[in-house]
Amino acid sequence: MSDRSRWIRPRNLALAVLALLVGAGGVVWSSEDAGRTVRLRAAEAAGEAVTRIAQRAQVQERAADFIATPVEVRKIGGFDFLYQATGVGNTHLIATSEGHVVFDTGLSIQAAKQRRLLEEAAPEAPVTHVILSHSHQDHAGGAPFWSDEGTEIVAHREYPEEQRYLKELEDYLHFRNRTLFPWMPEEPSRSGLLEFGNVVPTRLVPNHEPYRFEQGGIRFEVLPTPGAEGADNLCLWLPDQKVLFSGDTFGPIFPQFPNVFTMRGEKVRKPVEYIATLERLIALEPEFVVPSHQEPAAGREEIRAALVKMRDAVRHVHDATVAGMNAGKSVHELMAEIELPPELALSQAHGRVSWAVKSIWEYYATWFHFDTTTELYPVPAAEVYPELTELAGADALAERARAHVEAGRPVHALHLLNIALGGEPLHRPALEARREALQRLHDEAEAGLGNSYEMDWLLYRLRLTQEALDATEG
Repeated sequence: MSDRSRWIRPRNLALAVLALLVGAGGVVWSSEDAGRTVRLRAAEAAGEAVTRIAQRAQVQERAADFIATPVEVRKIGGFDFLYQATGVGNTHLIATSEGHVVFDTGLSIQAAKQRRLLEEAAPEAPVTHVILSHSHQDHAGGAPFWSDEGTEIVAHREYPEEQRYLKELEDYLHFRNRTLFPWMPEEPSRSGLLEFGNVVPTRLVPNHEPYRFEQGGIRFEVLPTPGAEGADNLCLWLPDQKVLFSGDTFGPIFPQFPNVFTMRGEKVRKPVEYIATLERLIALEPEFVVPSHQEPAAGREEIRAALVKMRDAVRHVHDATVAGMNAGKSVHELMAEIELPPELALSQAHGRVSWAVKSIWEYYATWFHFDTTTELYPVPAAEVYPELTELAGADALAERARAHVEAGRPVHALHLLNIALGGEPLHRPALEARREALQRLHDEAEAGLGNSYEMDWLLYRLRLTQEALDATEG
């Protein structure tokens, strides 16, 4: 039994217990309900157990570090009425004399604890509004734990559609997400408050029509921010305090080169819309940016400079890709040559320029690159790998691949090894060469851009390669 399989089952058991404790989806946590506090405490205890199991299961993945974030409450920007509960996804509470406004609700397994700590820190009051930045689980998963009787659930007009397609593709996307975030459960929850897809907004905000309201002397503006993390992206702006709650509009790091399209796979995002969104946010001149992951940022000039750099970086990559397409260059040529100029250098630990180039290319020109006829037909190159291995010999392919690795060309090596292992999946020299190529790529990534998705993927492939090597010894 692998290390991973030893902890999957206890964790799923804890999730099942949590689902039973908190009951069915769609529950309203009425303040008059005598069992509400008991269920919340039970949910918190079960969630804590799940979190501890997941933390013990970590296997070096950088993106998985989010699970190690402690759930704690702090005030934001020196304001007495702005609170943040940290976690995998941060939950924010704006306390007013007429009730609390919540922005993002974190992950379902941490939501009960986040709510308890926020309620202990803030004055007692009903929750009047829950505003969801978008439909991803680490931002909306805790919504059922905050939905009191009469609470307004505010989301983007596209939220129901985004939630629908993510739910329909749940099994497909769950495997991809779990590969990059291995602390996730082995299977998605199918019932109760942990099940994805049960949020029913009571107010939908269309593009270009912010939702504004005033409560307890505080002005709120819910801003649609299309092109960011999904088509249903929102920010919350407090104009008098100059505080922008940004959700994932900028990603988990601020500033950074954004994930124009995610490696884990979702519907396309529109790069020109994202540039326009950044321009609108620049015009606000925020003095505080409060993302739903990691730390807030402060300072009007510093924030403006960061936003301008992000906007200009995305525009540079977009325009360079379009120019290259018009010049007749291939997508791989452009992936290799387009870089950010020094004055636009940004962290690529989350988004990556070369992936954005490919994404923008396919956003405009779709899947057919106009270079090979075989792209038109349902016969992948892998279909002929066994024949190529038979012709060339797995030993010869592995030996040539090793030479590529030693010459600093690990991707060339992987192309050859895909052929060799397509013909002989347990060919030990080919597996050893693949391990070396993947390790070389991982070391280069760690010393270079430090992109968490790239490194986590390479670690995943290294584990599969090691499992195959172990099988050759059996």
